[in-house]
Amino acid sequence: MVKSKIKLQTKKLNVWYGNMHVVKDFTLKIPEKKITAVIGPSGCGKSTFLRSLNRMVELVPGARVSGEILLDGENIYDKDVDETEIRLRIGMVFQKPNPFPKSMYENVAYGLKVRGITEEKKLRLLVEESLKKVGLWEEVRDRLNRSALELSGGQQQRLCIARALAVKPEVILMDEPCSSLDPIATAKIEDLLFELKKDYTIVIVTHNLQQAARVSDYTAFMYAGKLIEHGRTEEIFERPKDKITQDYITGRFG
Repeated sequence: MVKSKIKLQTKKLNVWYGNMHVVKDFTLKIPEKKITAVIGPSGCGKSTFLRSLNRMVELVPGARVSGEILLDGENIYDKDVDETEIRLRIGMVFQKPNPFPKSMYENVAYGLKVRGITEEKKLRLLVEESLKKVGLWEEVRDRLNRSALELSGGQQQRLCIARALAVKPEVILMDEPCSSLDPIATAKIEDLLFELKKDYTIVIVTHNLQQAARVSDYTAFMYAGKLIEHGRTEEIFERPKDKITQDYITGRFG
């Protein structure tokens, strides 16, 4: 079996909000073009960990980070690294769909314009390409100039994923992307994840253990800010090494 290249790696990562130590000495390797799920009880630091991976955590007042996060071997927290460029290379999809109060077209074109693409023909091609990747093109092609807020919750989430994909990121971070969606919309997002991992490295935070087991190649279990266990998903769910992992997976707490 061919060993996957490591796309992202954290080394002794720590995150504080003021005096609150939220992520503690977190060291993890995230393989390229695989789905890594991060699981753990509420308040264990999962979302903070995810936001540290593309420097979004720095937007929180009082946040402080130590340690390293390596993207293709380069530390994204080095002083000469542009955080805006990092956030284009490592896209984020949030828990609740958050389309801009603009047209569907403008939502997807937004990041492309930030990147300096202004030629209308090229923009239209890239918007279409992104919407096709998330299976939304046929559903919205005749109403691209209508408000994105008219879409259903599941469609809005796929639009947000298309918006993230438009700028050609290398990594996609997803923070509970299905928690506000119904089972049918959730199934569409999960099917989409399998397609996307052919081209992207994906890290997904989820409370839904069944979802983690269904979609991910690797699973990392967090507890009280620390990485307790990490490995292939089937091993974590079927043969956990740590008792805390076993107790969480079997529903004894969390």
